[in-house]
Amino acid sequence: MSALTLRQLTVGPLQENCWLLADTVSGKAVLVDPGDEADALLAAVDATGCALEAIWLTHAHFDHVGGVAGVVAARPVPIWLHPADAFFYANAASNAARWGVVIQDPPPADHELAEGDRVQLGDYLFDVWHLPGHAPGHVAFIGHGLCLSGDLLFAGSIGRTDLPLCDPTAMHRSLMRMATLNSETRVCPGHGVSTTIGRELASNPFLRGAARPLGA
Repeated sequence: MSALTLRQLTVGPLQENCWLLADTVSGKAVLVDPGDEADALLAAVDATGCALEAIWLTHAHFDHVGGVAGVVAARPVPIWLHPADAFFYANAASNAARWGVVIQDPPPADHELAEGDRVQLGDYLFDVWHLPGHAPGHVAFIGHGLCLSGDLLFAGSIGRTDLPLCDPTAMHRSLMRMATLNSETRVCPGHGVSTTIGRELASNPFLRGAARPLGA
């Protein structure tokens, strides 16, 4: 029986999904995209009985990093981020302010993610796929029947391509790559409910290639 547990924690004014992964054998946990409400996220970690080991970021839009400062202030763990999103990361608080949202700028990232990397939680390894389009440094974490997809793919929809530094053509390529995953793979998105690759291939025109992101 797998010792890996997954919990969806929806936080902040933009209702962003932070995903909590915990390995009850090693007693370690990671937070993927702690977007807000650091105290609530840490309470959820503590409820697993595991110790927080790292923060993994799919990208650095402010709604995905707004809780990083608070989490790291309480638990000084390493932060993993693709360097192509360094601009968003360094300007997270000012970007949030443009939307009327108040956050703290996150502390510097400790490790750079890259295509082909693997990140580890206990005995569980997750492949890092660089999937730009919604953001230049957007990645997904894939393994053990899960795809932590950030804002690339949603249930019935996709992430926006009309924000600064979006690339609709790259987004289309990233979606077509994601479509190659096993149909039973559970997609854990940055907003909304989880879904599966098979369900999206059957119903989401962007994943089937029948529709393209705006501007592609």
